[in-house]
Amino acid sequence: MTSYDVYHGTGNEFAVVDADEAPEKTAFGTELCRSLDVDGTLFLGIEDGGARATMTLVQPDGSRAAMCGNGARCAAKWVSERTGHDVVTLETGAGPRRCTIEGDTVTVEMGTPSFAPADVPIAREAALVEEELDGYDVTAVNTGVPHAVVFVDDVDAVDLEGMAPPIRHHEVFPEGANVNLAAPTERGFDQRTYERGVEGETQACGTGAVAIAAVAAYLGSIPETGEVTVSPPGGDLTIGLREDGTTTLRGPTERMLTGEVSDA
Repeated sequence: MTSYDVYHGTGNEFAVVDADEAPEKTAFGTELCRSLDVDGTLFLGIEDGGARATMTLVQPDGSRAAMCGNGARCAAKWVSERTGHDVVTLETGAGPRRCTIEGDTVTVEMGTPSFAPADVPIAREAALVEEELDGYDVTAVNTGVPHAVVFVDDVDAVDLEGMAPPIRHHEVFPEGANVNLAAPTERGFDQRTYERGVEGETQACGTGAVAIAAVAAYLGSIPETGEVTVSPPGGDLTIGLREDGTTTLRGPTERMLTGEVSDA
């Protein structure tokens, strides 16, 4: 038997498993996603007594994502609850991510967003900024994973499940992309995200929230530094934009349940 915990970060749900106790990750993680109806399975290997941990994310379709903002927040909370550390560095496929845990609130240092074609990646030599793809003005950015950001007047007025797949699979994105709708509000931006690997809408997407803030700052619609609130269906996330170009993601986490599953 292998034990697991289920956490959510602003409605983004993950099964969390000790990597040392888990069988082969891809098949096991995919089945756990299916049986628990979660957005991903996080395999964590604790190092340095809890000061560091490796994070591997298996998505519902069996693919692996280099980075997941809300997943990182859940992972850091899991490590903190096991070890007592209130600062944890996660080793991810997108590089190390320093996380600070303050009660149920976790802040992740998300690195520097990149619009460079090779970094996103996109199959062209120039950045993709407010250009039409399948009827929508799209900006491409990498915030640990590739994102396509589309600004609209009302996120709820758009058929996300209909409009997102052609952009998610567009030939300009050789590795695919997450598709984010964003609408300006008095507090910041509303958000809806269609996630690759999940192949559907999720209640929140941390890297997508950072992508929305980064694109808005890049386009000049918000200041280049400061904090902005991005609100997916699952709740509010706070994005920090720093003078050095790096970003942070802050929001609540919660452990929902603990269980065991047969390895057979």
